[in-house]
Amino acid sequence: MRRLFDWLDARVGFRGGRSVMLDEPLPPGTGWFFTLGSVLLALLAIQILTGAFLTLYYAATPDHAYDSVRFIAEQVTAGRLVRGLHHYGASFLIVVLALHLLRVVLFGSYRPPREVTWLSGIALLLLVLGFALTGYLLPWDQRAYWATVVSINIGRLAPAGGEFVASVLRGGATVGALTLTRWYALHVVFLPALLVLLVVLHLLLMRRQGISGPVRTRPGDPYPFFPRQAARDTAVILLVTVALGAFAWHGAPALEAPADPTDATYIPRPEWYFLGLFQLLKYFPARAEVFGAVTLPTIGLLLLAALPWIDRGRSRAPKDRPIVMAAIVVGALAVVSLTALGWRDRPGSGSPTAWPVRAIGGRQVVLRANCTKCHAEGDVADPLEATAITRSAEWIGGHVSDPEMIAPGLREPPTLRSDREIAAMVSYVRQLARGPYPGFPPQAEQTAGIIARYCIGCHKFDGDGGTDGPDLTHAGRKHDADWFRRWITSPKNVDPKAEMPAFGKRVAPADIDALAQYLVARR
Repeated sequence: MRRLFDWLDARVGFRGGRSVMLDEPLPPGTGWFFTLGSVLLALLAIQILTGAFLTLYYAATPDHAYDSVRFIAEQVTAGRLVRGLHHYGASFLIVVLALHLLRVVLFGSYRPPREVTWLSGIALLLLVLGFALTGYLLPWDQRAYWATVVSINIGRLAPAGGEFVASVLRGGATVGALTLTRWYALHVVFLPALLVLLVVLHLLLMRRQGISGPVRTRPGDPYPFFPRQAARDTAVILLVTVALGAFAWHGAPALEAPADPTDATYIPRPEWYFLGLFQLLKYFPARAEVFGAVTLPTIGLLLLAALPWIDRGRSRAPKDRPIVMAAIVVGALAVVSLTALGWRDRPGSGSPTAWPVRAIGGRQVVLRANCTKCHAEGDVADPLEATAITRSAEWIGGHVSDPEMIAPGLREPPTLRSDREIAAMVSYVRQLARGPYPGFPPQAEQTAGIIARYCIGCHKFDGDGGTDGPDLTHAGRKHDADWFRRWITSPKNVDPKAEMPAFGKRVAPADIDALAQYLVARR
């Protein structure tokens, strides 16, 4: 075996490469703070490997992207775990990158002759954020679609070339197939190529200049990276990997409904690492949005990049650099505070798989319309529960009201349905794309059917519904069951100026009573 290794070393010089990797001289006092760079490399490797696995099954088209992500999570062996590792790995990467940056600032490691190393690190930070942004669209669900719309609109605010930037990111007049293709290409082709180049450059610069070591010079001779520092790096990498695995064990967060460009009621929310910028925009009126979205972040980034030329003192100790340390503390607190405020100021919509009342009521309409006659196992169409619907709401509504549009001669024309009933059916079918119907008590299902048919067109429930009448999300805080019973039966008997129609002759008394009890329970 030794002769084989000697033969290989004579031709490829692998022993010299091993020496370069393991025998790097380190300043005395180098400790645990200097393990973060190795952790970043390990996390980048995890992202690359899991991303390569996901590309084997992902289809970058609006018609198939959502289904392919569901297939990975539900059908592919270990797919849920791998997707969880990739999803949470992005957050771990950004957190460790921020800690590494703070360590460099705290130790003054950007000081000459390491200015270019610092700039390459800033470029890597921006590149990682670019990965996070472009990857966010790929699941093609509501959250991904509308967050991307907001991101592109922020790009439009750039004072010079904003419209051009937005058009390049979109690929067309609206966010659609070309947008998804471009962002996918950026995420898996162009950005990875830049990442490899920047990582290699950063490592070469780091090896050329050496690491800065502790703030104050320690007595003693330099020692090799292996085994002491290598053991520290390995221990921290294992700890972070185990923590990442614990987060990813149950997979990435559930998908929301498939992307629906027509749903103007959806409230977009970015991933947590962009919440600070999202929250900052709320403090600027429309005309000043460019200052909050572009100018302030750019100024902060330029000041960060210019630190080696701003901080020119002789000492690297934090106590000898009070102005720089104060500025970094203020900046870090601002970012953390804005992120925390953005996290708190999110819609209280609960779980993305929670069923809205319109969708529950839509199931009742679907059952009365006998849709399962065709949508059944082994029949002319797949069961609704087994099909991830990726069509638009208009397409589904048209299919319900006009069977000849999709299946000429295979379906009898349905009984004429009102717009509210069709909307409820669409809501039910699209909700099935998130997960199977969980089942509810029969009385709750019946009441939801009444709401979907008569109420939700004028009243909102949990953000869904019309605006002609008052929001009934917390209706039980204002009135009791008897008041609701009388109001639903004959509003003018309660208030002569009422504009709501009477339902005493259209809805059975038992159903009115059930509806009143339901509204009282909404507190």
